[in-house]
Amino acid sequence: MFDTMTITKVVGALCGTLLVFMLGGWAAEALYHTGPSGHGHGEAKQAYVIEVEGGDEAAAEVDEGPTLEELLASADVDKGAKVFGKCKACHKLDDGANGTGPHLYAVVNRQVDSVAGFNYSGALEAVADTWSPENLDGFLTNPKKFAPGTKMSFSGLKKATDRANLIAYLETIGG
Repeated sequence: MFDTMTITKVVGALCGTLLVFMLGGWAAEALYHTGPSGHGHGEAKQAYVIEVEGGDEAAAEVDEGPTLEELLASADVDKGAKVFGKCKACHKLDDGANGTGPHLYAVVNRQVDSVAGFNYSGALEAVADTWSPENLDGFLTNPKKFAPGTKMSFSGLKKATDRANLIAYLETIGG
């Protein structure tokens, strides 16, 4: 059925096809290459620069949005209760009832690492004394960045309004 001549023809056809694809790729690269010559052995230069008046100062004055105080003044406690749904898996609101994380009863302006019976990592004491709204906001933004070494694995709340609503809600619990 298969003799050496047939196998030789099949292998030759595969090699010829591979050669055609390689040469086609090389030709396409030569015709349509738009980057620097030498395949990365040079630097691309910018064609032109548009100068704008006050460009450096304008870039420095980025609007960061409302301050935390402004957000807290207009915070919605009901929306904060909904945001707390993300915290329920690890935190409880009952005084003295710890979950995976410490209870959050009267947490706003409470001393950091002060819940009896919870084994803290100690990372929080290095960055804050109390859970002021500002410290809560920083921690809720990105816990690992705010307190490196913390045991809290939550990635954080990216929206400032969500953080403000949550802090306003937590102020109503046991306060």
